[in-house]
Amino acid sequence: MAAVTEAPPPLAPPAPEKKPPRRRGRWMPYLLLLPGLLWLIVFFALPMVYQASTSVQTGSLEEGYEVTWHFATYWDALSEYWPQFLRSVLYAGAATVLCLLLGYPLAYLIAFRAGRWKHLIMILVIAPFFTSFLIRTLAWKTILADGGPVVGALNALHVLDVTSWLGMTSGDRVLATPLAVVCGLTYNFLPFMILPLYTSLERIDGRLHEAAGDLYARPFTTFRKVTFPLSMPGVVSGTLLTFIPAAGDYVNADLLGSTDTRMIGNVIQSQFLRILDYPTAAALSFILMFAILIMVTLYIRRSGTEELV
Repeated sequence: MAAVTEAPPPLAPPAPEKKPPRRRGRWMPYLLLLPGLLWLIVFFALPMVYQASTSVQTGSLEEGYEVTWHFATYWDALSEYWPQFLRSVLYAGAATVLCLLLGYPLAYLIAFRAGRWKHLIMILVIAPFFTSFLIRTLAWKTILADGGPVVGALNALHVLDVTSWLGMTSGDRVLATPLAVVCGLTYNFLPFMILPLYTSLERIDGRLHEAAGDLYARPFTTFRKVTFPLSMPGVVSGTLLTFIPAAGDYVNADLLGSTDTRMIGNVIQSQFLRILDYPTAAALSFILMFAILIMVTLYIRRSGTEELV
Protein backbone atom coordinates (compact mmCIF):
# COMPACT_ATOMS: atom_id res chain seq x y z
CA MET A 1 0.00 0.00 0.00
CA ALA A 2 1.24 3.32 -0.86
CA ALA A 3 1.77 5.63 2.10
CA VAL A 4 -0.63 8.50 2.06
CA THR A 5 0.90 11.70 3.34
CA GLU A 6 -1.25 14.60 4.31
CA ALA A 7 -0.34 17.97 2.99
CA PRO A 8 0.73 20.42 5.69
CA PRO A 9 -1.86 23.00 6.54
CA PRO A 10 -1.42 26.33 4.85
CA LEU A 11 0.56 28.85 6.83
CA ALA A 12 -1.47 31.60 8.41
CA PRO A 13 -0.72 35.05 7.05
CA PRO A 14 1.57 37.05 9.33
CA ALA A 15 -0.23 39.37 11.64
CA PRO A 16 0.17 43.00 10.72
CA GLU A 17 2.57 44.90 12.90
CA LYS A 18 0.78 46.90 15.50
CA LYS A 19 1.99 50.34 16.18
CA PRO A 20 2.57 51.03 19.86
CA PRO A 21 -0.37 52.93 21.27
CA ARG A 22 0.20 56.59 21.73
CA ARG A 23 0.65 57.55 25.31
CA ARG A 24 -2.17 59.83 26.04
CA GLY A 25 -1.45 62.48 28.53
CA ARG A 26 2.29 61.87 28.68
CA TRP A 27 2.79 65.63 28.82
CA MET A 28 0.29 66.05 31.63
CA PRO A 29 2.85 65.67 34.50
CA TYR A 30 5.05 68.31 32.92
CA LEU A 31 2.08 70.64 32.48
CA LEU A 32 1.21 70.19 36.14
CA LEU A 33 4.79 71.00 37.12
CA LEU A 34 4.96 74.05 34.87
CA PRO A 35 3.24 76.58 37.23
CA GLY A 36 5.49 75.66 40.13
CA LEU A 37 8.56 75.70 37.90
CA LEU A 38 7.67 79.14 36.56
CA TRP A 39 7.09 80.36 40.10
CA LEU A 40 10.57 79.17 41.17
CA ILE A 41 12.20 80.74 38.13
CA VAL A 42 10.49 84.12 38.46
CA PHE A 43 10.55 84.52 42.23
CA PHE A 44 13.66 82.53 43.18
CA ALA A 45 16.12 81.93 40.36
CA LEU A 46 15.93 85.35 38.73
CA PRO A 47 16.27 87.29 42.04
CA MET A 48 19.23 85.08 42.93
CA VAL A 49 20.92 85.88 39.63
CA TYR A 50 20.20 89.58 40.12
CA GLN A 51 21.64 89.56 43.65
CA ALA A 52 24.69 87.65 42.44
CA SER A 53 25.36 90.33 39.84
CA THR A 54 24.76 93.03 42.45
CA SER A 55 27.36 91.53 44.79
CA VAL A 56 30.16 92.06 42.22
CA GLN A 57 29.21 95.61 41.29
CA THR A 58 30.91 98.85 42.22
CA GLY A 59 29.59 102.39 42.32
CA SER A 60 27.07 104.33 44.35
CA LEU A 61 23.36 104.99 44.36
CA GLU A 62 23.85 108.48 42.94
CA GLU A 63 26.32 107.54 40.20
CA GLY A 64 24.86 104.12 39.51
CA TYR A 65 26.27 100.62 39.87
CA GLU A 66 28.26 98.71 37.28
CA VAL A 67 29.29 95.05 37.15
CA THR A 68 33.08 95.06 37.55
CA TRP A 69 33.47 91.55 39.02
CA HIS A 70 34.71 93.03 42.27
CA PHE A 71 34.88 89.82 44.35
CA ALA A 72 36.81 91.60 47.09
CA THR A 73 33.42 92.74 48.40
CA TYR A 74 32.91 89.24 49.83
CA TRP A 75 36.16 89.30 51.77
CA ASP A 76 35.61 92.84 53.01
CA ALA A 77 32.09 92.00 54.19
CA LEU A 78 33.21 88.83 55.95
CA SER A 79 36.22 90.43 57.62
CA GLU A 80 34.12 93.32 58.92
CA TYR A 81 30.96 91.51 60.00
CA TRP A 82 32.24 88.12 61.14
CA PRO A 83 31.15 88.78 64.77
CA GLN A 84 27.54 89.12 63.60
CA PHE A 85 27.87 85.88 61.63
CA LEU A 86 29.20 84.06 64.67
CA ARG A 87 26.53 85.57 66.91
CA SER A 88 23.79 84.49 64.52
CA VAL A 89 25.03 80.90 64.52
CA LEU A 90 25.29 80.84 68.31
CA TYR A 91 21.84 82.36 68.89
CA ALA A 92 20.21 80.12 66.29
CA GLY A 93 21.98 77.05 67.70
CA ALA A 94 20.88 77.86 71.26
CA ALA A 95 17.29 78.43 70.14
CA THR A 96 17.34 75.15 68.18
CA VAL A 97 18.56 73.17 71.19
CA LEU A 98 15.92 74.77 73.42
CA CYS A 99 13.20 74.05 70.85
CA LEU A 100 14.30 70.41 70.73
CA LEU A 101 14.35 70.06 74.52
CA LEU A 102 10.91 71.67 74.81
CA GLY A 103 9.33 70.28 71.69
CA TYR A 104 10.29 66.60 71.91
CA PRO A 105 8.43 65.86 75.18
CA LEU A 106 5.38 67.72 73.91
CA ALA A 107 5.43 65.91 70.57
CA TYR A 108 5.85 62.60 72.42
CA LEU A 109 2.87 63.46 74.61
CA ILE A 110 0.69 64.31 71.61
CA ALA A 111 1.68 61.17 69.71
CA PHE A 112 1.38 58.58 72.49
CA ARG A 113 -0.39 60.00 75.54
CA ALA A 114 -2.81 62.73 74.44
CA GLY A 115 -5.72 60.47 73.57
CA ARG A 116 -8.85 62.45 72.76
CA TRP A 117 -7.04 65.71 73.59
CA LYS A 118 -4.61 65.25 70.68
CA HIS A 119 -6.39 67.59 68.27
CA LEU A 120 -6.88 70.29 70.89
CA ILE A 121 -3.19 70.28 71.79
CA MET A 122 -2.24 70.42 68.12
CA ILE A 123 -4.45 73.48 67.68
CA LEU A 124 -2.74 75.11 70.65
CA VAL A 125 0.66 74.35 69.09
CA ILE A 126 -0.19 76.09 65.82
CA ALA A 127 -2.22 78.85 67.50
CA PRO A 128 0.73 81.33 67.34
CA PHE A 129 0.50 81.17 63.55
CA PHE A 130 -2.93 82.78 63.76
CA THR A 131 -1.35 86.13 64.59
CA SER A 132 1.46 88.21 63.14
CA PHE A 133 5.12 87.35 63.71
CA LEU A 134 5.69 90.97 64.68
CA ILE A 135 2.91 90.97 67.27
CA ARG A 136 4.19 87.75 68.82
CA THR A 137 7.65 89.27 69.18
CA LEU A 138 6.36 92.54 70.60
CA ALA A 139 4.44 90.56 73.22
CA TRP A 140 7.76 89.36 74.62
CA LYS A 141 8.77 92.94 75.33
CA THR A 142 5.88 93.04 77.80
CA ILE A 143 6.64 89.60 79.20
CA LEU A 144 10.32 90.39 79.82
CA ALA A 145 9.81 94.02 80.85
CA ASP A 146 11.89 95.34 83.75
CA GLY A 147 10.00 94.96 87.02
CA GLY A 148 7.56 92.47 85.49
CA PRO A 149 6.55 89.18 87.08
CA VAL A 150 8.92 87.10 84.94
CA VAL A 151 11.98 89.16 85.81
CA GLY A 152 10.88 89.26 89.46
CA ALA A 153 10.56 85.47 89.58
CA LEU A 154 13.95 84.99 87.93
CA ASN A 155 15.50 87.35 90.46
CA ALA A 156 13.87 85.51 93.35
CA LEU A 157 15.24 82.21 92.07
CA HIS A 158 18.69 83.79 91.48
CA VAL A 159 18.55 82.68 87.86
CA LEU A 160 19.68 86.08 86.62
CA ASP A 161 22.82 85.77 88.70
CA VAL A 162 23.80 82.68 86.73
CA THR A 163 22.80 84.14 83.35
CA SER A 164 24.70 87.35 84.13
CA TRP A 165 27.80 85.30 84.93
CA LEU A 166 27.36 83.51 81.58
CA GLY A 167 26.97 86.84 79.78
CA MET A 168 23.37 86.17 78.73
CA THR A 169 21.83 89.01 80.78
CA SER A 170 22.97 92.31 82.23
CA GLY A 171 22.37 92.66 85.94
CA ASP A 172 18.65 92.54 86.69
CA ARG A 173 17.65 93.21 83.09
CA VAL A 174 16.51 90.65 80.56
CA LEU A 175 15.44 92.91 77.70
CA ALA A 176 18.18 94.06 75.32
CA THR A 177 20.27 91.00 76.21
CA PRO A 178 21.16 87.78 74.39
CA LEU A 179 18.75 85.85 76.61
CA ALA A 180 15.80 87.92 75.38
CA VAL A 181 16.77 87.33 71.74
CA VAL A 182 17.15 83.57 72.26
CA CYS A 183 13.80 83.45 74.09
CA GLY A 184 12.11 85.24 71.20
CA LEU A 185 13.66 82.91 68.64
CA THR A 186 12.69 79.86 70.68
CA TYR A 187 9.09 80.94 71.03
CA ASN A 188 8.61 81.97 67.41
CA PHE A 189 10.14 78.82 65.90
CA LEU A 190 9.02 76.20 68.43
CA PRO A 191 6.05 75.03 66.27
CA PHE A 192 8.47 74.30 63.42
CA MET A 193 10.16 71.80 65.74
CA ILE A 194 7.04 70.21 67.23
CA LEU A 195 5.19 69.46 63.99
CA PRO A 196 7.92 67.35 62.28
CA LEU A 197 8.64 65.57 65.56
CA TYR A 198 4.98 64.71 66.02
CA THR A 199 4.69 63.45 62.44
CA SER A 200 7.74 61.22 62.88
CA LEU A 201 6.63 59.86 66.26
CA GLU A 202 3.11 59.22 64.98
CA ARG A 203 4.49 56.84 62.36
CA ILE A 204 6.18 54.57 64.90
CA ASP A 205 4.39 51.23 65.26
CA GLY A 206 3.25 50.78 68.86
CA ARG A 207 3.96 47.05 68.62
CA LEU A 208 7.67 47.85 68.66
CA HIS A 209 7.28 49.28 72.16
CA GLU A 210 5.37 46.18 73.21
CA ALA A 211 8.11 43.97 71.77
CA ALA A 212 10.74 45.91 73.69
CA GLY A 213 8.72 45.44 76.88
CA ASP A 214 8.44 41.72 76.20
CA LEU A 215 12.22 41.63 76.03
CA TYR A 216 12.36 43.21 79.51
CA ALA A 217 13.60 46.56 78.26
CA ARG A 218 13.05 49.40 80.67
CA PRO A 219 11.20 52.53 79.51
CA PHE A 220 14.39 54.57 79.13
CA THR A 221 16.06 51.74 77.21
CA THR A 222 13.02 51.51 74.93
CA PHE A 223 13.21 55.22 74.29
CA ARG A 224 16.96 55.14 73.65
CA LYS A 225 16.95 52.02 71.45
CA VAL A 226 13.59 52.26 69.68
CA THR A 227 11.74 55.57 69.92
CA PHE A 228 14.51 58.09 69.46
CA PRO A 229 16.30 56.34 66.56
CA LEU A 230 13.01 55.95 64.69
CA SER A 231 12.17 59.61 65.27
CA MET A 232 15.47 60.89 63.86
CA PRO A 233 13.92 62.05 60.56
CA GLY A 234 11.65 64.31 62.59
CA VAL A 235 14.56 65.52 64.73
CA VAL A 236 16.61 66.41 61.66
CA SER A 237 13.68 68.08 59.89
CA GLY A 238 12.71 70.04 63.01
CA THR A 239 16.21 71.25 63.71
CA LEU A 240 16.67 72.37 60.11
CA LEU A 241 13.31 74.16 60.02
CA THR A 242 14.29 75.93 63.24
CA PHE A 243 17.95 76.72 62.70
CA ILE A 244 17.80 77.99 59.10
CA PRO A 245 15.20 80.76 59.59
CA ALA A 246 16.55 81.60 63.06
CA ALA A 247 20.06 82.21 61.68
CA GLY A 248 18.75 84.77 59.20
CA ASP A 249 16.18 86.38 61.49
CA TYR A 250 16.47 90.06 62.38
CA VAL A 251 13.10 90.90 63.97
CA ASN A 252 13.84 89.33 67.36
CA ALA A 253 17.28 90.92 67.63
CA ASP A 254 15.86 94.27 66.57
CA LEU A 255 12.91 94.34 68.98
CA LEU A 256 14.26 92.35 71.94
CA GLY A 257 17.98 93.04 71.68
CA SER A 258 20.38 95.95 71.44
CA THR A 259 23.32 97.04 69.33
CA ASP A 260 25.43 94.43 71.13
CA THR A 261 23.10 91.60 70.08
CA ARG A 262 22.77 92.42 66.38
CA MET A 263 22.64 89.40 64.11
CA ILE A 264 23.73 89.18 60.51
CA GLY A 265 20.10 89.65 59.42
CA ASN A 266 20.12 93.08 61.07
CA VAL A 267 23.29 94.00 59.17
CA ILE A 268 21.84 92.90 55.83
CA GLN A 269 18.61 94.78 56.51
CA SER A 270 20.56 97.91 57.44
CA GLN A 271 22.82 97.68 54.39
CA PHE A 272 19.83 97.33 52.05
CA LEU A 273 17.43 99.89 53.57
CA ARG A 274 19.52 102.43 55.51
CA ILE A 275 23.11 102.54 54.30
CA LEU A 276 22.04 101.63 50.75
CA ASP A 277 25.22 99.65 50.11
CA TYR A 278 23.68 97.08 47.84
CA PRO A 279 26.85 95.15 46.85
CA THR A 280 27.84 94.57 50.48
CA ALA A 281 24.29 93.56 51.39
CA ALA A 282 24.12 91.08 48.51
CA ALA A 283 27.56 89.68 49.36
CA LEU A 284 26.52 89.19 53.00
CA SER A 285 23.36 87.40 51.87
CA PHE A 286 25.31 84.96 49.71
CA ILE A 287 27.89 84.34 52.42
CA LEU A 288 25.11 83.51 54.87
CA MET A 289 23.41 81.25 52.33
CA PHE A 290 26.59 79.31 51.52
CA ALA A 291 27.54 79.00 55.20
CA ILE A 292 24.12 77.59 56.10
CA LEU A 293 24.22 75.27 53.08
CA ILE A 294 27.58 73.83 54.15
CA MET A 295 26.46 73.36 57.77
CA VAL A 296 23.19 71.75 56.72
CA THR A 297 24.93 69.36 54.32
CA LEU A 298 27.41 68.23 56.96
CA TYR A 299 24.66 67.90 59.54
CA ILE A 300 22.47 65.72 57.32
CA ARG A 301 25.39 63.48 56.43
CA ARG A 302 26.38 63.09 60.07
CA SER A 303 22.81 62.39 61.20
CA GLY A 304 22.60 59.27 59.04
CA THR A 305 18.90 59.57 58.27
CA GLU A 306 18.31 57.78 54.98
CA GLU A 307 15.07 59.66 54.31
CA LEU A 308 16.85 63.02 54.12
CA VAL A 309 20.26 62.28 52.61
